[in-house]
Amino acid sequence: MDNQKNYLSLKKFCQEQGIGLFGVADISKIKKDFLIEPKVLKKLDRAISLGIRLSESILEEIETHPTRLYFHHYRTVNAFLDQAAFKVCNYVQKKNYLSLPIPASQILDWQNQKAHLSHKQIGYLAGLGWIGRNNLLVNTKLGSKFRLVSILTNMPLKVDQPTKKDCGACQLCIRICPAEAIKENPKDFHHLKCFEKLKEFQRQKLVDQYICGICVKACTAEG
Repeated sequence: MDNQKNYLSLKKFCQEQGIGLFGVADISKIKKDFLIEPKVLKKLDRAISLGIRLSESILEEIETHPTRLYFHHYRTVNAFLDQAAFKVCNYVQKKNYLSLPIPASQILDWQNQKAHLSHKQIGYLAGLGWIGRNNLLVNTKLGSKFRLVSILTNMPLKVDQPTKKDCGACQLCIRICPAEAIKENPKDFHHLKCFEKLKEFQRQKLVDQYICGICVKACTAEG
């Protein structure tokens, strides 16, 4: 009963902070793969996944490369998510539970695209979407047009279940990817080709961070 009550109260709190996507994942079987000290993770078996929608109008400007508007928007959304995670952390700790907010965008190893954990994997386990051909989380309503952040906790919470949906016959991202990194099978996504294209965009002084946005714009989840 406490699990359900805590879940609903926390979801309401997050929605009041402007969060559009909310879910909870059981991470007990995957946390061994996180790049976080095991002693810190020992008591944390739940992950709260939060998502916020990106601006359709800003994405609309993207054609063959990321834009300055998108770069600013990307950073602003990440900062918003980090602030939301901080507020959730305080909310949980006031209830006398542990809480560990993970940065929305902090890559530890760009070559292998590794962070402390995978927000999209957490989002998948929390029922927010599926891993698409574009190697991003795809939501039924938003496609890939959103950003994520995760908070680890030991707070008793009802756990959401992964969706069984997938991209179906949609290949919009395959056709539009400038790096030709996206393949029919999501498992065949070419990380290095994607990373090389991100480095190219940065060398061209288009943006000051390794971002693209082309497949994000293309993904509608409806084909």
